[in-house]
Amino acid sequence: MPINIENPDKPSGRNSFSSRTLLCFGDSNTHGTQPMRHRDDARRLGRSERWPGVLQAALGPDWHVVEDGLPGRTIGRDDPVEGADRNALRTLPASLQAHRPLDVVVFMLGTNDLKARFGASAQQIAEGAHALIDAVLQNTLPGAARVQVLLVCPPPIEEHGVLADMFSGGAAKARGLATAMRAVAAQRGVAFLDTGEHIAVSSEEGIHLDAAAHARLGVVIADTVQALAG
Repeated sequence: MPINIENPDKPSGRNSFSSRTLLCFGDSNTHGTQPMRHRDDARRLGRSERWPGVLQAALGPDWHVVEDGLPGRTIGRDDPVEGADRNALRTLPASLQAHRPLDVVVFMLGTNDLKARFGASAQQIAEGAHALIDAVLQNTLPGAARVQVLLVCPPPIEEHGVLADMFSGGAAKARGLATAMRAVAAQRGVAFLDTGEHIAVSSEEGIHLDAAAHARLGVVIADTVQALAG
């Protein structure tokens, strides 16, 4: 399937840095958590198997890909069970400052916001992306070129496996997440990618991606970033 990049406000210039830096900011599906067999399953895909590693290999040496994936991370909600540090807005500013100057920031979040304990609608989850984009703008170095943002909607979840109860009701809401996120991206003039057009969650567990999905996602995002960056 051809890559569909939606970015109505792409700037014309690039900065002069010899190596471009890209930050992948996400949750367990950026961290590389494997489909879980039980609640304490901490298995993780290898660095080259995770989609940021696949992305780095596809982009080549002219790019430096930074991987920041935290299991349980939400777009903008303190988690009463897993802790307030799972709120992306609490840790994103530090990550942006630690790795700047940045050329591209790729956000893939929203899956954990579907948990039953948050009671959030697809629209409410997507609207949280406004604050992520604002954080990027606020942390751009003075005089630097505008940092490109790629808002990535995760694939729809399924309710089976060991995490089904935690995400009860989430599958129905997940089906509307791409439309809501696409609207936010269009409103803010940033690029958008719907991963549900390219990959699916594990059929065994319903939340996480297997190695094949990571491999496919890394290539899809690489193609998207190369078109975005020109």
